Amino acid sequence: MAACAIRRGLLSTASKYNQHKCTNRILSALDFSSGLDAKRPQPLCSACGLSSFQQKRFMSSRNRPEGKILEPVGIFEALKQHGKYETGQLFLHSVFGYRGIVLFPWHARLYDRDVSPAVADSKPDSVGHGSKEVKGKMHTYYQVLIDTRDCPHISQRSQTEAVTFLANHDDSRALYAIPGLDYVSHEDILPYNSTEQVPIQHELFERFLMFNPSRNPPFTARDTLRAWQEKNHPWLELSDVHRETTENIRVTVIPFYMGMREAQNSHVYWWRYCIRLENLGNEVVQLRERHWRIFSLSGTLETVRGRGVVGKEPVLSREQPAFQYSSHVSLQAPSGHMWGTFCFERTDGSHFDVRIPPFSLESNKYDKAPPTGYPL
Repeated sequence: MAACAIRRGLLSTASKYNQHKCTNRILSALDFSSGLDAKRPQPLCSACGLSSFQQKRFMSSRNRPEGKILEPVGIFEALKQHGKYETGQLFLHSVFGYRGIVLFPWHARLYDRDVSPAVADSKPDSVGHGSKEVKGKMHTYYQVLIDTRDCPHISQRSQTEAVTFLANHDDSRALYAIPGLDYVSHEDILPYNSTEQVPIQHELFERFLMFNPSRNPPFTARDTLRAWQEKNHPWLELSDVHRETTENIRVTVIPFYMGMREAQNSHVYWWRYCIRLENLGNEVVQLRERHWRIFSLSGTLETVRGRGVVGKEPVLSREQPAFQYSSHVSLQAPSGHMWGTFCFERTDGSHFDVRIPPFSLESNKYDKAPPTGYPL
């Protein structure tokens, strides 16, 4: 898909939105077929640079049998350099290209291991795998709905993003999911507005939001959304984000505590973790292997090796520089740590390891049971 190609065209003009009132329409990532020319066209509009981009994409799409006619979805708004986006803000994801809408923000601690030594001091951590201690910095993320029309075209993800919960019966390994929910960093938001009263197609859109033309953005939260957020806060909350770059491959990890279940006279604690891989350089690389080490507070240390991730060996290139997936882990202890490496292969056949930043698995914030049934 051409989501990453459109991303470059959009981001090349993003800084100009703070200086110009751009009225060019933007295009949906849904409407771009794979294999389009990824070279950036020369813009015709000196203010925003979108006109020739639109024209070339339109022509390329129509001339391909599998192409789709481009459809306007709205008008870009200025990027927020300060403050946060409000509930009801429409956006394009700057990396994955899908349309979405903001439900509510989360304020997370970002532990960035790429920061300067003045912020991060090198020292071994408590679990014994030599590492530097990093100070967390507050950063804004958003709970969002993904437009279901765009989900089949997000080829850089292993699956449509979803929030998973423990099931409400005795099987401690059973999970259920609400598809089309995602967590998006503030800098990944490309805001736009639309005159449509239902601009996003998702089964929860009209249950969570209502159209209010007197507001900006013109979509406000229903009581249903506020109640859902309050009820499921422990299992939705994003609190810590971990990030590290090795040889231009950046790995971002977000862990989520899911709850505890009893199994065979013992307690089993569950976490979900979301991982995003980004190629920040120009070299094409492919993920070949994963190597995890999982430490439990009970004193056990488990090593896991395997091919690829979630059954895939994604290629990261300039055209598709990112891949994201989610997985789960369980421990028979209320806390632990995970860390490891991904092995990548270059086009010349050589290999290199990319560090996965160490992250904690904590369950001490909430002692109540996970939600039962569909969380609405």
